[in-house]
Amino acid sequence: MKASELQSLSVDELTNKVTNLTQEIFNLRFQLHTGRLENTAKISAAKKDIARIKTVLRERKG
Repeated sequence: MKASELQSLSVDELTNKVTNLTQEIFNLRFQLHTGRLENTAKISAAKKDIARIKTVLRERKG
């Protein structure tokens, strides 16, 4: 997910994406601890996506 793609989304859509990604991270961590997660890079990618979205949200507030 690129920052340019996030610029075109509304605040509500961005907030929903943060919520969904947070839930996804929870599920990925659960899979990691149960030994079912094969690609551990998904966790860091989701964290980076959340950071990008929060950056866009902060830019709009300021």
